[in-house]
Amino acid sequence: MLSSRPLRSSSTPLPRRAVLASLAAGAMAPLVACGRKAPSSQAVLPGATVLALGDSLTSGVGAAASTAYPAVLAQLTGWKVVNGGVSGDTSAQALSRLPGLLQQHQPALVIVSIGGNDFLRRQGSAGTRANILRICQDALASGAQVLLVAVPELTLMAMAGRLSDHAMYADIAAELKIPLHSQGWSGVLAQERLRADQIHANAEGYAQFAQGLVQTLKSTGLLVG
Repeated sequence: MLSSRPLRSSSTPLPRRAVLASLAAGAMAPLVACGRKAPSSQAVLPGATVLALGDSLTSGVGAAASTAYPAVLAQLTGWKVVNGGVSGDTSAQALSRLPGLLQQHQPALVIVSIGGNDFLRRQGSAGTRANILRICQDALASGAQVLLVAVPELTLMAMAGRLSDHAMYADIAAELKIPLHSQGWSGVLAQERLRADQIHANAEGYAQFAQGLVQTLKSTGLLVG
């Protein structure tokens, strides 16, 4: 990280200001090289409207509506969480619904969890990525903050119960400098006791997902308390 080469011969010492500047730059180098700074967010106040945009995992298929993750999240945060999940929705369909939802609810925060049906239908990842990117951009343009939720990639390992997030979600979050909730659905759906079927959570699974989401919201500054 830091160079071992001398700054200058001891016979020609650097001015004090130059030495301090050089040391400061060296101290910052590991921070730049070893990781990206987490996006800063503004706290969403209690009572604020939050839009949860997604598919069946958001609408709560596999459990009662009262135990869907947006309902649990509302109880945990004090927010008014609008369940914008539609079972079977692809990223393109969610994108087409978004303008009306933004106009109707004017949310302070949009939680985006979409893409699973694209993967199940073997739609091209480039198109899915473009749709999710546009969803996040349009939500940001409305004045809302955005939290992106990673969705598991459909692989042979996933069919065996070993789930991992699709890499596009981390890429989109990095490109737009928005926070990402990772390993949420992957962690829940990998556990049989938390599933109603192979692709949906049960009430306990949705509760665990919401609790994990709260931890991400707190760590990113979107939720205080």
